[in-house]
Amino acid sequence: MTTTSPDAPSDLPAALFAKVFLPFAAGYYLSYLYRTVNAVISAELTRELGLRATDLGLLTSAYFFAFALFQLPLGILLDRYGPRRVNAGLLLVAAAGGAVFSLAETVAGLTFGRALIGLGVSGALMSSMKAFVLWFPMSRLASLNGWLMAVGGLGALTASAPVEAALGIAGWRGVFVALSLMTVAASVLVFSVVPERERAAAAEPLGQLARGLGRIYTSAVFWRLALVCMTVQAGFMAVQGLWVAPWLRDVAGFDQRQVADALSLLAIAMTVGFATWGTLSDWLARRGVEPIRVFKIAIGLSVASFCALALARPGGAMPLWALLNLFSTSAALSYSILSREYPKALAGRVNTAVNLLIFVAAFAAQFGIGAIMDFWPATAGRYPPEAYRAAFGVVAALQVVAFLVLLPARVAPTASQPV
Repeated sequence: MTTTSPDAPSDLPAALFAKVFLPFAAGYYLSYLYRTVNAVISAELTRELGLRATDLGLLTSAYFFAFALFQLPLGILLDRYGPRRVNAGLLLVAAAGGAVFSLAETVAGLTFGRALIGLGVSGALMSSMKAFVLWFPMSRLASLNGWLMAVGGLGALTASAPVEAALGIAGWRGVFVALSLMTVAASVLVFSVVPERERAAAAEPLGQLARGLGRIYTSAVFWRLALVCMTVQAGFMAVQGLWVAPWLRDVAGFDQRQVADALSLLAIAMTVGFATWGTLSDWLARRGVEPIRVFKIAIGLSVASFCALALARPGGAMPLWALLNLFSTSAALSYSILSREYPKALAGRVNTAVNLLIFVAAFAAQFGIGAIMDFWPATAGRYPPEAYRAAFGVVAALQVVAFLVLLPARVAPTASQPV
């Protein structure tokens, strides 16, 4: 097959787009659906199992915990064995997790199933980004990453009103059986359609691969961006994946149908954000505006939105939720910015290095929000606005600190680095 060099400043060949982008996008679509589906089924789980906020936060955040634990090994595996084989195998683990979750009768069983899902989809985004570095021009990397995450936004959109409708037909257990079968199909698609490409890191000894991580974690630029991702992106993931639905129910007084409709609107805002920021960044870069400047402005707007939301009253809060979904997605620009800072052979490791921190922080935020809320007594399973205000306020304060650390950050303006 004739391919375009990943360094060539050309457009994207349609055949290559179909064989590389679309199969990986299918896996990422499912990973985001898994990530956000508990926001819709949380009321069902709470009623059936009598969960507290801490229980719900723990079992849902098990996805993030398992996801995070595998990030560093994942980076080494991606750079050594390539994204096709790694992602196809991991998606089968996610399918097994979906099956376990659908059959579970206890919190422990649900938590184990959720952890397996997190482990299984831990490579969906990073495998895609590694494949994009290998196959496409670096000048299009931010756009491709953004389009991929927009597909993830479609997964979040599916995990709103469509899942709510499916609950009335098959129940939450039937929903997870269907998700498990879809994940098997995505694994087969990635393995059978995506082409292989020679990997420069394949011949590197494991010790040298591990030393590449040391180079990443000792970089000041890496940490300035990583701290923002750990607070802004992880904080958004924590609330968008679970706590937005209880907030809409408990604080805004929405019923289940209104919650599902609101989640659909927020997923649309998120999808627009993902699709926009990467394309906008690449377009401005071709006109001399460095991606780091776009990143700082967008992150500042995201932090402002979250701070306003932490103080918001029920009336008129939906626009703030929409702005949060629109602006927080800009944190994904960090992946393409960091990919340009390191050799391509380190692409898998640098993205998983930051992803490890993001998902550890997301686990802590999603669980921690529930733990803080449990300081206030729940009435008929509902928490008072003060509980949400305190929990969200802690996350907002951390975001402000990280944003101030980001402001002095400078990165090299080069579009790519040598292998």
